[in-house]
Amino acid sequence: MTRTYAKFSIDLALWTLATPLAFLLRLEDGVTGFAEGMLVMLAVGIPIKALTMGLLGFQRRSWHRLGMHDLFYLSMGIGIVTLALAVVAMGVPGVAVPRSVPFIEAMVALILMSNARVATRLLYERQGIVRARGRNDDRRVLVVGAGDAGSMLTRELSRHTVSGRIPVGYLDDDPLKRRQRFGGLPVLGRIEDLVEVVAAHDIDEVLLAIPAAPSRVVRRVLELAREARVEHRSIPALFELINGSVSISQTHPVKLEDLLRREPVRLDVQRVEAGLRGKRVLVTGAGGSIGSEIVRQVAMFGPSKIVLLGRGENSVYTIHREMRRRWPDIDTPPVICDVRDRDSLRRVFEEHRPEAVYHAGAHKHVPLMEANPEQAVFNNVLGTRNVAQLARDFGAARLVNISTDKAVNPTSVMGASKRVAEQVVLAVSRRCAPGQAFVSVRFGNVLGSRGSVVPLFKEQIARGGPITVTHPDMVRYFMTIPEASQLVLQAGVQGENGQVYVLDMGEPVRIVDLARDLILLSGLEPGADIAIEYSGARPGEKLFEELLTSEEGVVASPHDKIFVARKSPFSVGPFERQLRELVAAAEAQDRERILEAFRNLIPSHQLGEALPRPMGLSGDGAGPSLPFLSERER
Repeated sequence: MTRTYAKFSIDLALWTLATPLAFLLRLEDGVTGFAEGMLVMLAVGIPIKALTMGLLGFQRRSWHRLGMHDLFYLSMGIGIVTLALAVVAMGVPGVAVPRSVPFIEAMVALILMSNARVATRLLYERQGIVRARGRNDDRRVLVVGAGDAGSMLTRELSRHTVSGRIPVGYLDDDPLKRRQRFGGLPVLGRIEDLVEVVAAHDIDEVLLAIPAAPSRVVRRVLELAREARVEHRSIPALFELINGSVSISQTHPVKLEDLLRREPVRLDVQRVEAGLRGKRVLVTGAGGSIGSEIVRQVAMFGPSKIVLLGRGENSVYTIHREMRRRWPDIDTPPVICDVRDRDSLRRVFEEHRPEAVYHAGAHKHVPLMEANPEQAVFNNVLGTRNVAQLARDFGAARLVNISTDKAVNPTSVMGASKRVAEQVVLAVSRRCAPGQAFVSVRFGNVLGSRGSVVPLFKEQIARGGPITVTHPDMVRYFMTIPEASQLVLQAGVQGENGQVYVLDMGEPVRIVDLARDLILLSGLEPGADIAIEYSGARPGEKLFEELLTSEEGVVASPHDKIFVARKSPFSVGPFERQLRELVAAAEAQDRERILEAFRNLIPSHQLGEALPRPMGLSGDGAGPSLPFLSERER
């Protein structure tokens, strides 16, 4: 209460002082002839000013944390009183008051009262810095990013010395901010100067304060901080704190885009919207990681219906509930159906007559399919044939089959089944009507999907480690779930019948590097906080994946990040005979016959062969050198 009364008294005194100062500034020869008018202005003005300050709560506003909102209310209060005094100056008979005096008084009062607040804030922050510098255990902090988030961060660190951190300066790549000062602290250089600035200014910790920083910037800051041997953290955005996705004690949550080592692929929105608006859409595997994201992406383009087809009732229930909440205007019937059950699937097509079909229902776990090869045949091959044939028979204009890079020169049953599924779609496409286009899309590994490596690594980090990596030289192409889903939609609208589409996913990523990045982005240190152990490659795994067979190559497509695999020689008649042999072997649950049938169907198979060593990798931990496309191919 004492501080509140003090602020009220100081404001009233300064505002009262503004009255004689306004007369002195207006009247060069002194106020002798206007003394009576000045006394009237004081007598009327003091109670009006006191009442206005009380009503607007001037005394309840913090001067230590002065902001623009506080100055706005100060200006508004002064303006209200000025208008009242102007009426007095013009309306009281026999009292001589120059008409400009109330307005001059307003300017003087604003200067005096705002400066009192600014001085209080500067003194408060200065005292905090002095107190902080007096402690030997404080950490000197370098802030990456001199924008709003960085400036706010340095102000808070200066005010709240209990954090034990002293902000020293900024790094920022914006040339307009070079040699500038923000909040009293200088911009010491560019991000690339981090190592030199850390050494020159005895920095203990680097804080990344660019909430929307692209993954390449986040990664570069982490690399430079590690090189400089200083601790580093990323500061969460305010909206993340507000919506509860991050607590104030946390570092920035790991964004999967930060693990890609490239910029995410973006969608050609206009073309996709033209192909989906008002259409009836069927998504198989709609409750899975990829299927559910396809459903969400499709919903944004205004289809009339999305049929949510899946075998697992809980996952279908979850996506259906989400769709009813987020897109209540779209008809989203949930359908529990196994794509292996042709009769049930036929009834679905008869009822809903989809115009676009996205086939995401498949078994994907390599070790499980090695142990159960007949299930890979039933689900991935026969299920795909059922979906493709029914989509053709019921007049669907588009079918997109989701394939995988494991389908190229496959060493696993899962990869082989997906390669045959591509062939199934190609065979069905040969008998499509004009205007129908049935295609496959070849993915790399999808970051964050159920059962993928990132959720496993996160779980292991949460337990305190160790992270288990199968082999130090294992590399993979990666993409995010939204990227994978957008590629499906893009292929669906631009696809030519029978094509196989491939996403340019940049350079492959070594799995052990992915593990290290995930540990670093979680605010921990690989080896020190979380150990990395090697468990050995599992049955059917390759050290590296390919996106194209040796005979395929690529040609460009209308989207600069999507390529078309050149068609390999293919004859429907021999394929269907070999497919019948595969199905018969699966029905007999004869593993050796299944593998032999796969070998007959896929000339480039590597089933049962030893793991090949990837090009450009050596035991000394050198990075991968597997360019996705040569300049000639591009």
